[in-house]
Amino acid sequence: MQNAIPSAVADATASTADLFHVVRNSEEQYSIWPTWRDLPLGWDVVGEAAPREACLDWIEKNWTDMRPLSVRRFLQQQGQSERA
Repeated sequence: MQNAIPSAVADATASTADLFHVVRNSEEQYSIWPTWRDLPLGWDVVGEAAPREACLDWIEKNWTDMRPLSVRRFLQQQGQSERA
């Protein structure tokens, strides 16, 4: 896992309704999801629950390539086949 969201970020005074998870799908795309809701199919939790802004900050710092994983792999394969 990349840089985890510090658990200390989750303020002890925050209610469960105020906390979110950073979630990632199989295409390595990120989002936030309220802790009180069931995760949608195809998404996994990344790190600890934290306030919304902390989760968004984490995503901004760690999600550096917005292209879906399948596109990145395709482009990588195209680059390798052109070199051959």
